[in-house]
Amino acid sequence: MGQDKLRWGILGCAGIAKRAVIPGIQQSETGVVAAIASRNEENAKKTAEALHIPTAYGSYEALLNDDSIDAIYIPLPNHLHKEWTIKAAEAGKHVLCEKPIALDAEEAAEMVAACAKAGVKLAEAFMHRQHPRYVRIKEIIKSGEIGEIRGMHGAFTFNSSSNLGNVRFDKAMGGGSIYDVGVYPISTARMILGQEPEAATVHAFFSPEHDDVDMMASGILEFSGGVALTFDCGMWAANRNTLEILGTEGRIEVPSAYVTKQNAEDHFFVTVKGERREVEVPYRNQYALQADDFGRSVLEGKALKFEPSDAVLNMRVVDACLKSARDRARVVIS
Repeated sequence: MGQDKLRWGILGCAGIAKRAVIPGIQQSETGVVAAIASRNEENAKKTAEALHIPTAYGSYEALLNDDSIDAIYIPLPNHLHKEWTIKAAEAGKHVLCEKPIALDAEEAAEMVAACAKAGVKLAEAFMHRQHPRYVRIKEIIKSGEIGEIRGMHGAFTFNSSSNLGNVRFDKAMGGGSIYDVGVYPISTARMILGQEPEAATVHAFFSPEHDDVDMMASGILEFSGGVALTFDCGMWAANRNTLEILGTEGRIEVPSAYVTKQNAEDHFFVTVKGERREVEVPYRNQYALQADDFGRSVLEGKALKFEPSDAVLNMRVVDACLKSARDRARVVIS
């Protein structure tokens, strides 16, 4: 592209954008946050001032019409991901879309096709997959130190149940714990095992107080060779953010598997034959790593670590989990 930095526009003033993604881009090597848009211009201006963003717009369309913007980050509610990804692609902007990329695999496939047609990059914002500790974890597994993998368990829970106005509790907007946090252990298991699950069985607590979205879900994904991911996710439970990988000879525990503590070392633990050791991993800003993976793909033509086709595959699993929870049945994933 003949430029040093990718110029980002932020489509909305969501908390994840202000708290994590914008600072991550600003700390990245490849990107700058050049503009932000909100349907409330005053909100856009206040956010821009607080986060030192040069330009604020009072509509999403105005941001997409800014020819100086190269890439768009979309942290909008889930039901708006497809619409604004396609509009951004048609405006010639590369797109980093917050997870889950869409409401279902069909929508995700439409988004991938639209971006391919427009010749722009598309990525799903799973920041934790960029962290170098997962490279180290996969190296340990490949070395055979913990033996053959027999199973995995992932947990991601928190309690925000009292905030009844939260978009996560709106069924039409794509609310629910599977969409919001269940996607993390699902995507992580697929990444570590390097394969797609064959079936899903999920049991969920649907709360009438929260528009009947799944406020807690527990499930099992069946992989080949008798290996399974068991997981639970929730928005009305005590905080957990963990991953365990169980092998025939040992296990790996990741205490902060998806969301890491700011400026804290992101260590994990390996136990073999009763001896537990800590694997030291220096702090890395996952959001900056995510921005740089995307930025180098656009600026230097490097392949994304996770192509958009992966997002479609992940949504197929999510679709199966949601169907299983609603129907109270095992769902085969084609």
